[in-house]
Amino acid sequence: MSIFIHPTADVSEAAHIGDGTKIWQHCQVREDARLGQNCILSKGVYIDAGVQIGDNVKIQNGISVYHGVTLEDGVFCGPHCVFTNDKRPRSINPDGTLKGGADWQVSETLVRVGASIGAHATLICGVTIGRWAMIGAGAVVTRSVPDHGLVLGNPARLVGFVCPCGEKLTDPQEHDQAVRMTCPACSTEIHIPRHDYHRLTPR
Repeated sequence: MSIFIHPTADVSEAAHIGDGTKIWQHCQVREDARLGQNCILSKGVYIDAGVQIGDNVKIQNGISVYHGVTLEDGVFCGPHCVFTNDKRPRSINPDGTLKGGADWQVSETLVRVGASIGAHATLICGVTIGRWAMIGAGAVVTRSVPDHGLVLGNPARLVGFVCPCGEKLTDPQEHDQAVRMTCPACSTEIHIPRHDYHRLTPR
């Protein structure tokens, strides 16, 4: 396996890039960033210092992944989605001086295995996006999303659950501790914790 870095990309020598990863035009990968194997960074992607990215991650055009964001294996980031890392951003301090690195506190964001983030979605920092969750295009996520959760809108609301294949789960069957749901496309059965299932917003 080999690493592909486009001639226009700026990749720090102090970054760790996994085998099979492709970094395309006008990307920047900063020091101490860690990208796993077989990732794709599309045109114009910025990876901040110290960011941790797993294997088989796809980051589409025009995305900035800032310090404090972690992407686990198999995450998909749709074009121009937005990550943040400061809940109270200011350019200056109350005395009018320009803020520096010591004048703010990072708020971390975690995107778990297999989750997908739609184009132009915005994640307010401090949230966790669960395994195989799906964030709809343009959604504004202000709180954590459960495993397999499907969220839409501004602010994003939980409107369903999805299979790893991407199909919306159906036929809920409640049991003592979980709600069993079935994928109509591949017949996979997924057990959703009852407390997560009852967060659903009627549509």
